[in-house]
Amino acid sequence: MKTIAAILAEIRPEYDFESAGDFIAEGMLDSFDIVTLVAALERNFCINIRGTDIVPENFQTMRSIEKLLETYGVRP
Repeated sequence: MKTIAAILAEIRPEYDFESAGDFIAEGMLDSFDIVTLVAALERNFCINIRGTDIVPENFQTMRSIEKLLETYGVRP
């Protein structure tokens, strides 16, 4: 199982997500990247993320992604 950081690095290898503040505000992730990230998270953690959970605030930071996964019973 890959870590969130590893998944993000595959999507946008040019950024250091570990030390970033807000991925969206800093221009590190755009809407296409979020769709790609959702698909990768679903595959990697064997979950189905509801459309209502695919909102920017769930993908702004490493912690917000972790919290989203926790709502699906995943301990990243």
